[in-house]
Amino acid sequence: MSVPLELKRVELIMRQLKIPLIMFVCCLLVSCENNPPNPTDTSSVSSPDAPSAQPSSPDTSPGESPTIDPSKSTQSAQTQRISAKGIGVAQVGMTLGELKELLADQAEFQVTSPFMVDFDAIAIVQEGKPQYYILYPAGIPMSDDDIIEALVTDNPNYQTAEGVRPGTPLKQAEEVYGEATLTYHTVNESREYVKFAQHPSPDMTFRLGAANDDSLAGVYPSPQKEFNQTKEYKDTATIRFVEVYCSKDCPVQPLPN
Repeated sequence: MSVPLELKRVELIMRQLKIPLIMFVCCLLVSCENNPPNPTDTSSVSSPDAPSAQPSSPDTSPGESPTIDPSKSTQSAQTQRISAKGIGVAQVGMTLGELKELLADQAEFQVTSPFMVDFDAIAIVQEGKPQYYILYPAGIPMSDDDIIEALVTDNPNYQTAEGVRPGTPLKQAEEVYGEATLTYHTVNESREYVKFAQHPSPDMTFRLGAANDDSLAGVYPSPQKEFNQTKEYKDTATIRFVEVYCSKDCPVQPLPN
């Protein structure tokens, strides 16, 4: 993986080209996943921190999807919305400074380093509990003028319009969004994602786990390769994280001083 100095050089080049670094990485990975390797090709690489494989299926708006029966949900009075634009009051495309103004005296902003391979994070903490995280390239601290390009949450108090949240069983989410396709890449830490037939947005991804541990939720064909895909999964398959990424309309990051 790239070291922070190399990331800094890449970020500077991307900013000069007016392409957000995180979206640049995501686009590369979606391209790889839309063109999975054939049986003799094991060179495909995907980032577990970027959108998962994109099986060809029509997207529908959230209004066209069924919602989870409230009797099956553990919805809290404190539940907040996850959308293609953001998590809670945090929106991709706003600056870190703007979010701090919105949450003035309501939350702590705690740097979490490292957070995952190649990425650090800022945890938005309220009442001692992280609500969600802002992702940014490792070793390149965010300033208040920097654009928020990626948000991630594992807090079950945040859910989509259809009631899918961290902790939702995959079988239950599949009833809402349609057939699930699970994928992972061994080169990138084997982090596992799911794409639904009626996926709520190309800017939203769902990371999986088996009963919230680090094992794979899917049942994959053998022998396993660098890129792996399946529609079969364990009964314990669970959504662990919901992630939202800035779209192609994301504002350009300011150049470093």
